[in-house]
Amino acid sequence: MLTDAGVGEAADLERAAEQAKGLGLFVRGLVGLDRDAATDALSQFIAGRTLTANQLDFINLIITYLTEHGVMDVARLYESPFTDLAPEGPEGLFSGADIDALVELLDQVRATASPGVA
Repeated sequence: MLTDAGVGEAADLERAAEQAKGLGLFVRGLVGLDRDAATDALSQFIAGRTLTANQLDFINLIITYLTEHGVMDVARLYESPFTDLAPEGPEGLFSGADIDALVELLDQVRATASPGVA
């Protein structure tokens, strides 16, 4: 479908999909993630917690990043714009258990871009 649309040659798309670790991740990286889907994914984390304004801002940065890029490597949490809000990374705002939960959610979002995962 992408080659028919003139996006590139089959070999180019195959190489890009390989570099992105799958065609689903490649496409997700191009189009991003629907903001509602990103918000829903992070609402699992927010539910049942009382978060500070800075913590909510950090979560909103994650939602924005997912909306623009589709998936997120955990290492990004230690780069700008996240470190603009929390110079130490998420450890400056969240407990170890909360960080583990965030990492799990980011992994789940990544997994939904893979074929056969709903």
